Amino acid sequence: MINKENLSQLKLIVFDLDGTLLNDNGMVGNETQKLVGELKKHGVEFTLASGRLQCAITEYASLLELKTPLISMDGALIKSNFNGDTVFESFVPERYVKKAVKLADKLFLKVALCHDEAIFFTEYNSSIPNMLDKFGAEFREVESYEGLSKRVLEIVVAGEQNDSVKFLKSRMSFPYSFGINASYFKSHYHDGIYYSEIRKSGVSKGSGLERLLRRMKIKITESAVIGDWYNDRSLFETGAFKVAMANAVPEIKRMAQYVTKRNNNEDGVAEFLEMVLRAKKDKNGLRG
Repeated sequence: MINKENLSQLKLIVFDLDGTLLNDNGMVGNETQKLVGELKKHGVEFTLASGRLQCAITEYASLLELKTPLISMDGALIKSNFNGDTVFESFVPERYVKKAVKLADKLFLKVALCHDEAIFFTEYNSSIPNMLDKFGAEFREVESYEGLSKRVLEIVVAGEQNDSVKFLKSRMSFPYSFGINASYFKSHYHDGIYYSEIRKSGVSKGSGLERLLRRMKIKITESAVIGDWYNDRSLFETGAFKVAMANAVPEIKRMAQYVTKRNNNEDGVAEFLEMVLRAKKDKNGLRG
């Protein structure tokens, strides 16, 4: 049972993007757009928390007229689309960028460097744009990675050689590397493609939310998060009110305080926003 008093106290609502705010055609529901505007009048702010690059989420921030800094790259960057204010950025140490590129070349894997504004790849790695699940990102081909090893938010390694990707992930992890986090997973959209994503340690959507709330001077209990996928787990481990989409993976549903009846293709986000709006109106003695 949802406590309406808790909903009426919300000051920040955080949307995951793919599979949550967006339908399978990459669109934001009309009802959600309207409700975001209505809730802003009641003092609610909104932001996005996505694994995408900053440049791949700004169009949605502009559509919803979001002024709150956005959490991108699963927390590696927190930056405003409105005024360019940077709350937080976490770069992979240059020595590990060079190590990952060297290892990937040796293992015949493809590697790309993710910066704020684009994903950079060389001619040898020209298949990268067709291998990555980096929706909406800008890809730029460069002659070499020379001069691009600084300000790297994420290193992405991809290949069909499962064992090779696992080996690279192990060599980029403790005790061979320190202060960075290397993940390994199979592509959700490309059959037979495996990835390792390498970031500096201590970044996640959840830690990004906590950093943003400190900046905004908002309590974690005055925020709500809405998600569907495994990389939303860190958001669901915070003290925020947790909403899982009807299409969410079982793990996220188990962690949620509310699961929508509608999925992302049915504008399920609007279902929760309508509940918050009713709670706000009830608190203020308003009708309709």
